[in-house]
Amino acid sequence: PRCLLRCLWLFPPRLPPGTERCFRFQVIWDEVGEPDTVRDKTLLELEQECLDVYRRKVDQANRCRAQLRQSIAEAEAEVAGICSAIGEPPVHVRQKLHGLREELNAIIPYLEEMRTKKVERWNQFVHVLEEIKKISSEIRPSDFVPFKTPVDQSDLSLRKFEELTKELESLQKEKRERLKQVMDHLNTLHSLCEVLGIDFKQTVHEVHPSLDEAEGSKNLSNTTIERLALAVDRLREIKIQRMQKLQDFASTMLELWNLMDTPIEEQQMFQNVTCNIAASEHEITEPNTLSIDFLSYVEAEVLRLEQLKGSKMKDLVLKKKSELEEHRRRAHLIGEEGYSDEFNIEAIESGAIDPALVLEQIEAHIATVKDEAFSRKDILEKVERFLNACEEEAWLEDYNKDDNRYNAGKGAHLTLKRAEKARILVNKIPGMVDVLTTKIIAWENERGKEFTYDGVRLLSMLDEYMIVRQEKEQEKKRQRDQKKLHDQLKAEQEALYGSKPSPSKPQSIKKAPRHSMGGVNRRVSMGGATMQAPKTDILHSKNVRAAKRTEDI
Repeated sequence: PRCLLRCLWLFPPRLPPGTERCFRFQVIWDEVGEPDTVRDKTLLELEQECLDVYRRKVDQANRCRAQLRQSIAEAEAEVAGICSAIGEPPVHVRQKLHGLREELNAIIPYLEEMRTKKVERWNQFVHVLEEIKKISSEIRPSDFVPFKTPVDQSDLSLRKFEELTKELESLQKEKRERLKQVMDHLNTLHSLCEVLGIDFKQTVHEVHPSLDEAEGSKNLSNTTIERLALAVDRLREIKIQRMQKLQDFASTMLELWNLMDTPIEEQQMFQNVTCNIAASEHEITEPNTLSIDFLSYVEAEVLRLEQLKGSKMKDLVLKKKSELEEHRRRAHLIGEEGYSDEFNIEAIESGAIDPALVLEQIEAHIATVKDEAFSRKDILEKVERFLNACEEEAWLEDYNKDDNRYNAGKGAHLTLKRAEKARILVNKIPGMVDVLTTKIIAWENERGKEFTYDGVRLLSMLDEYMIVRQEKEQEKKRQRDQKKLHDQLKAEQEALYGSKPSPSKPQSIKKAPRHSMGGVNRRVSMGGATMQAPKTDILHSKNVRAAKRTEDI
């Protein structure tokens, strides 16, 4: 530099602007008369200062270049890291430009773009992780551990994102299944609580507080589902117990109503109770049907009916006894009573016999009588037709004894028609007796006992009737023969002595007494062995036979 200054001083034309100051120093030094040593010292100091400035500028330029290179390298490294993190292939963005600044300016926009992509990808990861964390805390709260370092940000690739997404979908599917189970349990629990009259919210709150909330996440852990299932089973057992209790009350109520002939208006008040007497557990769904208050109400009504039953037990026994006697009368089982001592009203009033036991015995007797009446129905119907035929036979006998039966008069044609029908029916009587005898014998062989009609064996009655019928037929035949003989003797006398005028007949002829099997004769005496009508015919036949023997003598 010193030589340069001297050259510049020796050759001043066209010097740089800075060197003018050196020439000024030279002019000033010449005017002042500075010695060369001072001049050299000053130039040396000036030279040293110039070198320091130059070195600083060079160092500053070097640092600037190093910073630019470092920034470019860091940008490239960050771009490469982001590409590696998000799983994209690295891209070489450095271009051959005129300077480092231009290269850095070219890299920065791409770096910003990659940073934006990384942030977006990270936000997606965060959203999925938050969902996983939320669902995991709902379905597995016991073994759930919050994420301390949720995911390494160096791996934000699509493959990792798909893994997390699949895990989230699996958890969502499990959550849907668990939620369906929980909702099914809650619906069942709600219906049970309504039927049983139990507070649903309180019951659910005892299982888990989150289930009582209308909105918000619900706890779907295995423990919650198990506790819900246990609560449903517990309430279902309570429902079954109360249902059985209600059905027992309904059965008792129906029995008491039937015993005491409770009016329909009173029964309608408990129609919702009796309609569930045969219902199954899932068929009872009406609210408060099995609540404690409703069961207490029904129980109070049953207790009232039982108390009323106790006060009316005597009347019930008498009524049932009358019903039994009516069934026996309709079945013509009168005369076989052997239960009078069992149903003694005095013993019931004194407390020696339980009225309920007496009612059960009467019901058993009624059932037995109904069964036997059903087996006797066919025979009794034929007996009824037989008795009607006997009535027609008795009427026909009276009709045949009437000498004025052929006189023309009002209603005579109707009487003739009835007589014709009566003859047809009377001719069928032997066939009726045969059919009845066959059926009675079969019934007695099947049952192992005699078929009685109002206390008398029906076969004996039929046999006696047939005997009387035969005797009457014989009597009619004898009378016809006697009349024929009498007419023959009369004709002989008229031939020998001539005819004589017969005395005029009386204007009115008194009718013979009517012997009928209808009316009272349809009933059978308690200890007799035959029907009343056949017994009268027997007496009549005995008188006829005695008269005949007298005539023969």
